[in-house]
Amino acid sequence: MPSILFVFTSVDKNLKGGQTGWYLPEAAHPYYVLAPHVQIDFASPKGPNPPLDLGSAKIFTDDKSVNFLKDETVKQKLASAKKLSDVNYEDYDAVFYIGGHGPVIDLPFDLVNSKLVSDFYNSGKITSAVCHGPAALVGGTTPDGKSILAGKQVTGFTNIEETQNKTLDIIPFLLEDKIKSFGAIFLQTEPWQPKVVVDGNLITGQNPASAQSIGEALLEALTK
Repeated sequence: MPSILFVFTSVDKNLKGGQTGWYLPEAAHPYYVLAPHVQIDFASPKGPNPPLDLGSAKIFTDDKSVNFLKDETVKQKLASAKKLSDVNYEDYDAVFYIGGHGPVIDLPFDLVNSKLVSDFYNSGKITSAVCHGPAALVGGTTPDGKSILAGKQVTGFTNIEETQNKTLDIIPFLLEDKIKSFGAIFLQTEPWQPKVVVDGNLITGQNPASAQSIGEALLEALTK
């Protein structure tokens, strides 16, 4: 059975002091697509019990999102989430970064994470993220020191979506701008509509609406 590492943020406060964390449907929707077919482990920079963005639990009350928080297996995985520093990339076929504003605050600046991203990508393993999750990829480099995003087709939460969300000032950078700064080809669809981009072993999704679709893209890639 193929294996994937879900990586969550460990941040529970945004730059303005508001509550934040990982975004519920972006974990729940891919999880239930993958779980019957793929071994899934959880990790975060600080390990157990990564903080949920409580607002996302209020907004998303679909069955998968609600069940994710009640699921005893999920609760156990969250409670025993690995520290990133304890992860061996060789144990997995893929890594997947869940979004939320939290990942923009900790993961891009985490040297352990940057090495992990680089190791996954450079070994040809699936390297994936949804919504704000691609912020975790910005520290990834190829063996010759170039960004793993350079020249790649990538998507993520757009400037338009951030503006409409009125969340421009609660994160250290705008994800679209940051991704473009590394020479990536940033692709997007209409705000809040599903968009998944596959470029080699790099798989990215634009926003919460893309969570189901990226789960399906990951399943296809992992079971080829």
